[in-house]
Amino acid sequence: MTKQVQQLDRVIIRFAGDSGDGMQLTGDRFTAETAQFGNDLSTLPNFPAEIRAPAGTLPGVSSFQLHFADHDILTPGDAPNVLVAMNPAALKANLSDLPRGADIIANTDEFTKRNLTKVGYDGNPLEDDSLAEWRLHAVPLTSLTVKALEGFDVSKKDAERAKNMFALGLLSWLYNRPTEGTLAFLEAKFAKKPEIAKANIAAFQAGWNYGETTESFSVSYEVKPARLKAGVYRNISGNLALAYGLVAASVQAKLPLFLGSYPITPASDILHELSRHKRFGVRTFQAEDEIAGVGAALGASFGGSLGVTTTSGPGVALKAETVGLAVATELPLVIVDVQRAGPSTGMPTKTEQTDLLMAMFGRNGESPVPVLAPATPADCFHMAVEAARIALKYRTPVMLLSDGYLANGSEPWRIPEVDELPDISVEFATEPNGEDGTTYLPFQRDPDTLARPWAVPGTAGLEHRIGGIEKADGSGNISYDPDNHDRMVHLRQAKIDGIDVPDLAVDDPDGDARVLVLGWGSTYGSIAAGVRRARAAGHKVAQAHLRHLNPLPANTGEVLRAYDKVLLPEINLGQLAMLLRARFLVDVISYNRVRGLPFKAEELAGVISDVIGDVIESD
Repeated sequence: MTKQVQQLDRVIIRFAGDSGDGMQLTGDRFTAETAQFGNDLSTLPNFPAEIRAPAGTLPGVSSFQLHFADHDILTPGDAPNVLVAMNPAALKANLSDLPRGADIIANTDEFTKRNLTKVGYDGNPLEDDSLAEWRLHAVPLTSLTVKALEGFDVSKKDAERAKNMFALGLLSWLYNRPTEGTLAFLEAKFAKKPEIAKANIAAFQAGWNYGETTESFSVSYEVKPARLKAGVYRNISGNLALAYGLVAASVQAKLPLFLGSYPITPASDILHELSRHKRFGVRTFQAEDEIAGVGAALGASFGGSLGVTTTSGPGVALKAETVGLAVATELPLVIVDVQRAGPSTGMPTKTEQTDLLMAMFGRNGESPVPVLAPATPADCFHMAVEAARIALKYRTPVMLLSDGYLANGSEPWRIPEVDELPDISVEFATEPNGEDGTTYLPFQRDPDTLARPWAVPGTAGLEHRIGGIEKADGSGNISYDPDNHDRMVHLRQAKIDGIDVPDLAVDDPDGDARVLVLGWGSTYGSIAAGVRRARAAGHKVAQAHLRHLNPLPANTGEVLRAYDKVLLPEINLGQLAMLLRARFLVDVISYNRVRGLPFKAEELAGVISDVIGDVIESD
């Protein structure tokens, strides 16, 4: 029968099931096909910290949300239009997020009495009127998959495991997604198990055919490609972008890249990815602990490499002493902190912005370091290059604050041309720099940057020693002189204060907004989407976003004082707000939620409206 195709401008889909149901893989494949089709997109994976949480339970639910559109979008969406629920736990865990009239595709085979009881259902919600406000599509995904694979030499268990591919095929039909990439992916993924590959491909095709022939779905949908800036694009996650950025920085600096790292969620993917790029001179060292990882990276910097270490919040605490050593020795080092929910082990797969104060001050003594934060998954590439630029130019460790939302989320990335990347090449010291022509002074500073020279160990005539004990200015000899220590402390601070960073840009279309919404890091998309909604409602509001947090852009104070009110949403208890209040004496309005999730655009639009209302009432 001929089915109607309906045009949509955007769709938000959430796949949800047990952590063993392959929801992340399903979401990744749907995202890849959507990116290939040319839609703008944003994703939000959400999964348990446990490798395999208890099956059928609420804590074991894994989900993947994808927002795709024919126009520029900024977030994974506040609420899904479609929920694919593979079991009762997935339905119950996500139902409260569904707006009235949304579609639910439920795998009826898993709604057994045992599974229903496990999550507290007294009856089967698919058979009563409890889901009446949504559009329910009850589909026996598991049994349809098993039936489709009857002729294949696979076990019943393997056949049942392919139900996620059946669901992917059904959704691919429903939203007119390309299929060639998924078919090629399955052939490559199961190349050593050809029968499993054939079975998964058959399940995927069976799902597509089910959508085409069943009367359960009388309409399919089409979301046209978005109009993006000209260029070559690929879908990219924050961790992958960050890894590519570090490789690009290494090439632009003409230095070998060394990563010393200990695996930790959600930063481990950077280690995994960089280990694949030996052809670019990348060397990776999976250390026995966090301290060894950063120590090896600092040693590589001493030896003339671009030293990098990656971790999450708990690892930053362990690395603190060595980062302090890098401050004292004034060697370049990039420390990537993919922030997660804390304290302690916290919620390893959830996102937060709670490491800012630790990045700023979490070392003993006066030990300032530059702090940067990417705004989007794709921006992780550019900020990785920027972190390397600052580290190399100013001979300093640099903290780069990503987070779980950026790390695992993805969006289209325009691959830059090589000539668009900055030249961050380094000139090593090659001859003595003392007045006598024979002495090398390892702490004689460049008058413009206050950076000390960097000499590769073993360079003839440049023998020197560095270490954690305070050094005499210029010579680098051990010094306990009070005046020298005071001078060195001020010099190290002045070097960081003098780092060149771009001015803070403000988006104020009419130039007469009285309220500024300021953000940093991964809140960019949520804030921008909230500002769009507020403007659509007739409000005048400005937006600015910080990617350099230490030093702050030179015009930060001027920008803050130009508005009657400054609203600062943070996924912490107000860490940047506290710093800005102390530094600029501006009464920043702090809006804080610490739920392990990004802000919703609708939520921020409401807060913006309230702040604007307060300004108007005060007139």
